[in-house]
Amino acid sequence: MAQKASSRPRLIQAVIDAFSLPDLRRKLLITFGILVAFRIIAHVPVPGADSAAIKDILDGNPLLGMLNLFGGGALRNFSVAAMGVYPYITASIIITLMTPVIPALQRLAEEGESGRNRISNITHWLMIPLAGMSGYAQVALLRGQGALASTDALATVAIVLSLIAGSMLLVWLGNQITQYGIGNGISIIIFAGIMAQLPQQIGEGFLTQQQGQTLGLILLLAITLATTYLVVIFTEAHRRIPVQYAKSVYRGGRMYRQSGSSYIPMRVNTAGMIPLIFAMAVVTFPGIIATWAGGTPGGDSFTSHIVNIFSPNASMPVGLIYWALYFLLVVGFAFFYTTVMFQQQDLPGVLQRQGGFVPGIRPGKQTAAYLNSVIMHITWAGALFLAFVAIMPFIALSVTNVTMLQISGASMLIVVGVVLDTMKQMEAQLAMRRYEGFIK
Repeated sequence: MAQKASSRPRLIQAVIDAFSLPDLRRKLLITFGILVAFRIIAHVPVPGADSAAIKDILDGNPLLGMLNLFGGGALRNFSVAAMGVYPYITASIIITLMTPVIPALQRLAEEGESGRNRISNITHWLMIPLAGMSGYAQVALLRGQGALASTDALATVAIVLSLIAGSMLLVWLGNQITQYGIGNGISIIIFAGIMAQLPQQIGEGFLTQQQGQTLGLILLLAITLATTYLVVIFTEAHRRIPVQYAKSVYRGGRMYRQSGSSYIPMRVNTAGMIPLIFAMAVVTFPGIIATWAGGTPGGDSFTSHIVNIFSPNASMPVGLIYWALYFLLVVGFAFFYTTVMFQQQDLPGVLQRQGGFVPGIRPGKQTAAYLNSVIMHITWAGALFLAFVAIMPFIALSVTNVTMLQISGASMLIVVGVVLDTMKQMEAQLAMRRYEGFIK
């Protein structure tokens, strides 16, 4: 029976209802317990690391800052979980892009659940060498900056193996959340890392604020709230494509033709935050290479000029080069990744096999052309939105002049996406038992 309306606020009542159900309570407790274990692992340091020197390096290297984001601040301590789940995300992106190109992967993708499981196993195996290369690159960079005390080969191998094991452990914990807890485990691991850093970032920002920045902080708060609102809208925004299904029913010795209607929800932001990751990696790569070659911020050498150009903290007008390139790359990668994902879904083929058709459009090539046209048109809105979110730190800094607190577009997308997905899953669990959920 449906629960009677309570005098408590809807959100509090939904939380109470969730914990009153034994199976849902068990899932929530498993999720919370795994997140506690993740935060403990994130504070297990690699021997010989200079945390103060690493903090200075992270402040001047946006790509390492992104890795620190995915690792929940573990890179700042250079713990065994310093790489977070980033190697697994990289492996997943590579497999996704290679599936339409490699016939063997394409056949696996068409085999249903068993094929997806085999692709998942391939992704996990690919993560290991990627984690090894990423771990060695981090060690080499930190050692070159004097942030690691030991430089011999044995110590390097031990550190790299520890980093690989840490990433594999976090991915395993994420899979346990997906299987036994609530929500997507990998996303929740990243979400927990972001939220764990937030109080420290806000505290440092307010403690180090300069006199006269009160108005700037208020403006920054307003920009953050407005951006969060836009992220929610564009994350949920989609266009409904009406679809008709025709089927034959045998009744009373005769065959009757029946039809039903449905729709295909085509998301405005199909690519998610993947374009931001691609664009960040590309736009910061020249600066990282120049840093390894001896370039320093503010220097006069050629490599130092490269570091200055490809740095988000560069002074104007040089800084405009970085942000303009970042904006354009996000738009380009949004279209590229959306096209790849749309081709893998093969919606025209699926509709044709299921006897569905778009009203007024012939099945086959015309349906494919129509759906391609729709996805390209709505992707413009999603791509420009992602590009706007990507350059939000630059806009916020220009408007507020607050340097200690910066908005991260990628982190906002992750937080909003994970919260919405988790709330929907809990909503479904409560709705099955006729409870009122979180979403009205």
